[in-house]
Amino acid sequence: MAGDASLRLLSEAEFGFKAPNGFPVSCPTLDLSTTWDGEDKTLFIYRPPNQAVSKIHQIGSPGSKTPDALVATWKPDGQFLAVGWSDGAVRIMGLENNKAVHQMQLCNDDAAKITHIAWATSNITKRLGKKVSGSGEQLLDELDFGHGSGILDLPQELTFLEVDTALPKISPLPTASAGSGDDATVFTLRTGIEFLFQTPKRSEYDQVNVMVVGTSDGQLHLSIYDSFVIGIFPPPSLGALLAPRLVYHAACPTVSTQALFMADDTTNPAELHIVPMDLPFISSSPINLSLLASKLTTLQTLLRYLKQTQLHMLTEWKNARELPTRFLRSIQSDLAESQSGPKNIVAALYHTAVMGHAHEPLREWLVDSLAERGHKRWDKAVTSGLEGLRNLVHENFLPGLERCSVILSRLRGFAQFYDTRDDIGFSTMQISRVLDIISCLSLVGNKILLHTMDELEHFAAFSGWLRFQIDRLASPSAAATADELTEKEATMDTSRVLTYIERYLTGSPLDAFFDAVASEDYEADWAHAEDGPESLLHVLDGQLKKAEVGQSAMKALPHVDFLVDYATTWTGRIFKDIADAKKRSVRFGVPMRLRIGGPIHRMDAKMAEAPGNAGGILYTALASKEAANKGKRNDFITLAELSIVNGISSNKSLSWRCIDLGESTLIDLRFLDATTIVLLCTGADPSHPAIFTVPVQADAALYEPYAEDASPVSIAGMPLDAAGCTAYRLPATCTMRPVRMEVHSGHAVRGQVPARICLLASNRTTWRTFPLDKENIAT
Repeated sequence: MAGDASLRLLSEAEFGFKAPNGFPVSCPTLDLSTTWDGEDKTLFIYRPPNQAVSKIHQIGSPGSKTPDALVATWKPDGQFLAVGWSDGAVRIMGLENNKAVHQMQLCNDDAAKITHIAWATSNITKRLGKKVSGSGEQLLDELDFGHGSGILDLPQELTFLEVDTALPKISPLPTASAGSGDDATVFTLRTGIEFLFQTPKRSEYDQVNVMVVGTSDGQLHLSIYDSFVIGIFPPPSLGALLAPRLVYHAACPTVSTQALFMADDTTNPAELHIVPMDLPFISSSPINLSLLASKLTTLQTLLRYLKQTQLHMLTEWKNARELPTRFLRSIQSDLAESQSGPKNIVAALYHTAVMGHAHEPLREWLVDSLAERGHKRWDKAVTSGLEGLRNLVHENFLPGLERCSVILSRLRGFAQFYDTRDDIGFSTMQISRVLDIISCLSLVGNKILLHTMDELEHFAAFSGWLRFQIDRLASPSAAATADELTEKEATMDTSRVLTYIERYLTGSPLDAFFDAVASEDYEADWAHAEDGPESLLHVLDGQLKKAEVGQSAMKALPHVDFLVDYATTWTGRIFKDIADAKKRSVRFGVPMRLRIGGPIHRMDAKMAEAPGNAGGILYTALASKEAANKGKRNDFITLAELSIVNGISSNKSLSWRCIDLGESTLIDLRFLDATTIVLLCTGADPSHPAIFTVPVQADAALYEPYAEDASPVSIAGMPLDAAGCTAYRLPATCTMRPVRMEVHSGHAVRGQVPARICLLASNRTTWRTFPLDKENIAT
């Protein structure tokens, strides 16, 4: 055995509740961990020692119970956390707030449950070492890259050249929620906006994140780039397994094939089936998949943002109309029943503005019903509502549409360039249609902005005049008062007052964009749009001109919600076609069955690239508690070699080896990387566990061919000393009886974080982290 070293404590967290099975889950790049409090129904993200970075609590729909967090997985770069909830949704959370930045509804809460979430990073292209010629070396020697980032890839830089970075940042929506669900609040936070609209980093140009979610009914849900769904796949046929489901997953960034581990029991399966999942679209996509997925996901998010903006706009319009409508409704009946004078409020106020005379019903309404207090409420409601609507259009709606146009123009360029290929999944016609709808929304947005500004100016004049009439009719006829009121009256813009009474008082031009529409009109306009007029913008412009001159026009087409829903429908079709094009290339390989003579209670897997780029190597570590109870304390490591040609895999060989743990009993096992496995075992003293790191070289001499009918007893166990392991012990001040272990390699995402071991104590509240590198180990 190579040495005996003592670990040092890096950090310690103490939870105020017991962590359930499967928790805590530590971040791969930061010293953070997440765990679930079943009593308070809250998911916590902790930073040592006991700082709660985030508290995530989901509220169930009316009539349903609060959902529970079932599984959680960190994104490989540690920036997001994917949580599978009992309501059938996978919600992706950012670290800066407790709102879901993305949500995928996979199943109903009364049907299947989410059992496993796998999140891996795949490289789109293999970055080969650049061999510089002799003349090139001399040139490079004369250049100073000390203050830069080194040699850049010019074609790649041009591919990812972002135009929208020159545009102003997307603004958060007002804090008052206008919708339901997570989107109602995530877009009101600056941190949420920044997480949702991130510019791709140079280090991610050749990467795409793949998420595989398994449910209890065996289905597999595949998505890329956080939230772009590729499709749902039925469980592979595995012969004897009646209800196979995903229990584990392994992937390597440089290998397009990923490994799925299927079993009929998620806790102690009797056997495992390794199913290779080929994703050739990752490396064969004609368009850089990272760029394409980034644009599509951003477009999805922008449409969600526009939908929430539309709901806020609708709320502000209602706020500006509801209170004045109630005030006017109270006087309308009195005017209609009067024996003489005007029969409606428009005529009555117009008469007063022109003649200076107020009929008795109007005078009583102004002095007794409306009065100064009612006028203040009226003025505040209309002014704040119209100003809120103006700000939403100017700061949120139109900038969001500009970004949609930029992305769609980029996608149209892709479609035109790859017009002869059918594997990109979208066409120039589809993108042009969505651009047409976005142009309609831009036209409507600018019309709303003009009408809102115009109505605000006219209402300011009308409000001042209305207050003047209330004061005039309520005040005694003293000379001083009369002179003062005359001065006020002389400064008023009577023409705007008359225009407001005639055009805006009981019905505003804004009503054409926000008022209720009958379902028959909605369906008729939708059918007309689907019939495929060459330019929907031309149709909309003609209908708006008809409405402005009082002619009969389409009622639903100018509405913001109609156009936003129509744009969402068309983009949904494009997303589905793109997903189907990628989904058709997904292939499941020939399963490989693994048995070790008893129920498998501990397992881990790691995939690596085979030497010479010939395919992939899959290491799987398995252990059985039943075998340990019989005195056979062994850990089995299987090695599966895959040959991959053009993204399609084939099984080459399957072999295994056995490591004899001697007197130690295995607690947990984890791969540190594709060369080392960490074994957590009980020592002579249960409070002083032993930790071993064992190399797992792909040396044919160490492995024997695997046969399904072979007995595990037939394979000779290699002692830990002979396996070249290194033993570690915990410091004397950190005695504990661990029941769970997680292992992570070193990272430098936000500062240097060493390779580390995380242990959960038997009380399930103490979580300790120990660095696993030479600088932090005492011999």
